[in-house]
Amino acid sequence: MSNKKSGPKKAKNRIRKDLLTFLKTQPNTPFNFKQLRKQLKLTSASHVMHLENAVGQLVHEKVLEMVGTARVQYTSNEAPQASRAVVEDKNHVVGVLDTTRNGSGFIINDRFDQDVFVPSKYMRNALDGDKVKVRVIKAIEGKRPEGEIVEIVERGRTQFVCTMQMSEKFAFGVPDNRKIDVDFFIPLSKVGNAKQGDKALVRLIGYSETDKNPVGEVLGVLGRPGEHETEMSSIILEHNLPLQFPEKVETAAENIPEDISEREISKRRDFRNILTFTIDPWDAKDFDDAISFNQLEEEGLYEVGVHIADVSHYVRPDSVIDKEAQHRATSVYLVDRVIPMLPERLSNGLCSLRPNETKLCYSAVFHINTNGTVKDRWFGRTVIHSDRRFTYEEAQERIETKEGDLQEEINVLNGIAKKLRDKRYKNGAISFEREEMRFKLDDAGKPIDIVMKVSKDAHKLIEEFMLLANREVATHFKQKVTSKKNPPFVYRVHDQPDEAKLTGLQMMAARFGHNVDLHNVKDASKEINKLLAGAKDKPEYNMLSILAIRSMAKAKYTTQNAGHYGLAFENYTHFTSPIRRYPDVMVHRLMAQYLDGNDKVDAERLEEHCKHSSAQEIGAESAERDSTKYKQVEYMQQFVGDEFDGHISGLTDSTMFVELTNRCEGGLRLSEMIDDSYYFDELNYQVIGHNKRRTYKLGDPVKVRVVGCDLEKRIIELDLIGKNM
Repeated sequence: MSNKKSGPKKAKNRIRKDLLTFLKTQPNTPFNFKQLRKQLKLTSASHVMHLENAVGQLVHEKVLEMVGTARVQYTSNEAPQASRAVVEDKNHVVGVLDTTRNGSGFIINDRFDQDVFVPSKYMRNALDGDKVKVRVIKAIEGKRPEGEIVEIVERGRTQFVCTMQMSEKFAFGVPDNRKIDVDFFIPLSKVGNAKQGDKALVRLIGYSETDKNPVGEVLGVLGRPGEHETEMSSIILEHNLPLQFPEKVETAAENIPEDISEREISKRRDFRNILTFTIDPWDAKDFDDAISFNQLEEEGLYEVGVHIADVSHYVRPDSVIDKEAQHRATSVYLVDRVIPMLPERLSNGLCSLRPNETKLCYSAVFHINTNGTVKDRWFGRTVIHSDRRFTYEEAQERIETKEGDLQEEINVLNGIAKKLRDKRYKNGAISFEREEMRFKLDDAGKPIDIVMKVSKDAHKLIEEFMLLANREVATHFKQKVTSKKNPPFVYRVHDQPDEAKLTGLQMMAARFGHNVDLHNVKDASKEINKLLAGAKDKPEYNMLSILAIRSMAKAKYTTQNAGHYGLAFENYTHFTSPIRRYPDVMVHRLMAQYLDGNDKVDAERLEEHCKHSSAQEIGAESAERDSTKYKQVEYMQQFVGDEFDGHISGLTDSTMFVELTNRCEGGLRLSEMIDDSYYFDELNYQVIGHNKRRTYKLGDPVKVRVVGCDLEKRIIELDLIGKNM
């Protein structure tokens, strides 16, 4: 089978083809890598590398499956549906459907600068999130292209949370997701034990072009609407998040040995005798970062180690744990629970940098002076023994009082962190200091109080050293590892802000008397900092910071470095949280591989993982917002009929949103404002009464009454009493 004259690309393709041809003749028969290499008669190092890449890619494509930890077999499934029928031409485009409430949709795609608009009459039987092929029927330069869906390439999802509506001969499932504007027809033979009004998980089993409604079956009943567990489970399933780990993943995690061998320790830089500690929230269970501190002989120079749990030591590429982690891509933090990326044995046990335990790490170690100047750096695998676990509150106490154990070390680190932060801001980093809403829950999960989390020096200390490590890892890789070659890497990039949104922010700032010039995108970050500093401790600060955040591009993972605008870093990655973020695991593996001199990486597959991780991050943030919104509504139930002060936080053509003094947000429909007929003036962020010309502008202080709380729709309904003067 060997052909030594083949070029690299031809050899790669031929080896993949030969591998598939061989395995198809041996269905359901597992082979290890050594057996495959022998069967294909591969001897050269480059051909063996091509075989490794082919096996990994085919496992990722689910053409091959892992058997145990080191063997693969053919699954009898050709390339997945997503890879077929996606060929584009000048008349067609393939992308993901984002539907609207009026039944139309937009196709998110890479060809056009704008999404392709699809009118409702051309939607066929596509659902929100589906990958579809669209025929472009109108494409005028400068205007949004329009098209019609001609093919559903791949369903975005097949399971939906629905509320059951039962009748004598059949049932309907009404989707919770408002972007799904059709109900599921469910035969009585497919309803299981669901009853009228139950929330249930419904699986799509058929939806042809001739069907008026998609056909579904009930997979399980979640409970009654409005109940805590029912609603939280609904949020999890709505966002395609897993309720638990597969049994095989849990088993694999339990089978990982806990003991660390002396041989493994001998391969690592030993920090066990260097002062090391963690600083985390009081309720943290997984500790994925620690700081070591050592004063060097030179006055004012310190060795500071940023030690990160070495997840990649325990989670091997393409293992069952790795596949599950890659699929999840991130941990999700809901109000009352965490949906972890890794099983608890790893996240809270083996990998967690708990005090007084020997732990394996991947570390970034710096020689840094009191001015925050890095004199030297080192990256590699380490072993540590954390001496102390601090909560943020304990560390903050040492900063404020200058008393307590390790106060001197913590205050030196805090001084360095402040210098690092000052440098970032001087270089154009944006200072967002939004308060974070947290709920106090009773034993039943009901919210009994709201606490606003404020970032203090102890939080910022850890943040700055994590930012330093992330920046230096990316910079080192860019400058050192790729100086002669150009292997791919995983970056965290953040593009420049949207000019139109910056204009809107400038107009809104001017309404509150803040004079900033945001016309120059390059210098906008410094002007935004000026704006936020001027608005600090004023009523409009929270709203202006939200608008500033909304003007920013969305950060993402990619192999194409474009810098991080918000942090003002030319090079940036995510290295510091591998317990909860899969890209950090990828970065650890790449760093280890490249520092060992191996630059053979499948760039295309790496970019696929980056895109998947970015998409999963967006989904996780959406689920977290939904859980917060649900708890807001649940908390405000006790205040129905009460009056609150607030300010107008958002406006649409149908609704005025008001943020109350307790930071909960509700809405009132313009159509229900009885003193006049109001319309939305989008240009000036205001609504205006047709007759009396009374105006309500974004940011205006108002008094409202809570008139209702709908847990199912997660809506706080308000009634406007009037403006606060």
